[in-house]
Order: sequence, then structure tokens, then C-alpha cells
Amino acid sequence: MSLMARDKRPDRETAPEGLHQGVCCDVVDLGLRQTPWGPKEKVELRWILEVSDSKGRGFMVSARYTNSLNEKATLRRHLEAWRGKKFTQDEVRNGWDLEKLLSANGQLQIVHKLGEDGTTFANVHTIVPLGKGMPKMEIPSSYVRAKDRNQTTASGHASDMVEDEVPF
Repeated sequence: MSLMARDKRPDRETAPEGLHQGVCCDVVDLGLRQTPWGPKEKVELRWILEVSDSKGRGFMVSARYTNSLNEKATLRRHLEAWRGKKFTQDEVRNGWDLEKLLSANGQLQIVHKLGEDGTTFANVHTIVPLGKGMPKMEIPSSYVRAKDRNQTTASGHASDMVEDEVPF
């Protein structure tokens, strides 16, 4: 009898490149993570896109950020572009609740990047507000936020859903 080794990662479809409407379905605290610049507090934002995979599920994309509103931070640049306005000094000084993003709609510019192993990744390059008159997407009622589910069962697909409605 032989003992076979193989790549057991599931085949996943990659969200298509382009500008797509999405709804923020989760804000995940990743805690303190080691980076080339030392340990940093990290967060992950997750969106379900209006485009679906071959099984009819909305693609889920995510982006990881250092949890900072520093003027050079990518999180701040993305949030300001998405909100369509700069943060006030009070918001920067006192903090801004990322949970406000739940159910917020936007348009996400998705670009593909090839990983070292040849895997194609869908990266969130830019986030902008919805265009005038665009109908808002809802978080599917079956979605369960990462903090409310067993981390080992998270599939990363829109079939794992929640229903919080928090204004942006």
C-alpha cells in the first residue's frame, strides 16, 4: 500500500477583475501579527460581491489592514475613498468604529495577483462609494460572521452569511 501526498486545498474560483458592487459582510479582528516592521494590530474586511461563481454564490473578497488611521495607512486611504470624505481630527484621535462598515455598500476595484505558487488572488485595490441611484445589496441572511462561527468551518463563500444593519 502506498502513502500518497497531494495538495488538498479545495479548488476555488477567483473573483473576476474589474469594478464590482459589494457589501461589507464582516470585520474581523486578527489581533497582533508579526510584520517586517514589528508586531502590528491587524484587521480583515470582507465583502460579498454582486458577481457570482459557477454555483451561484456571490464571490467573497477580503483585505487585511494594519488597524491604523495614520495618514499613511492603507486602511485610512481605503476608508476615506469609500466614505467619500476625509476623517476629522476627532475621528482620528478618538478612533472610528469599524463595525459601522457592516452592511455598507461600495464599488470595489478587484485586481489579480499571481502568487509564488502560481495561484491567482483577487485583491481589493480601491473602494469607492456606490454610484448615484445604484440599489444597495443586502448581506444574505444565511451569512454568519467569523466571530460567531467555528473558525475551522469558514469556507469563505457567500453561503456562510449574517444580517446586521449598521449605518455607514
